Amino acid sequence: MVVEDDGIGIPEKDLPFVFERFYRADRSRSRQTGGAGIGLAIVKSIVEAHGGSVSAESREAKGSRFTVSFPKQGKR
Repeated sequence: MVVEDDGIGIPEKDLPFVFERFYRADRSRSRQTGGAGIGLAIVKSIVEAHGGSVSAESREAKGSRFTVSFPKQGKR
């Protein structure tokens, strides 16, 4: 599954850290102004708990793409 946008993007220097708990690429944000910095960490935990993987690609001023993959399951 792919989720993408055409927003402001994530700076290249921040991209390796976006799945870390409490990480915010935008230094001006706080819990009071928007978010706790745990959303993508939760996504990663859930996806990995089901044997999958999640990755992020981004280009500033072009947008971001998040890819979630799960292992193929046999028929039940």
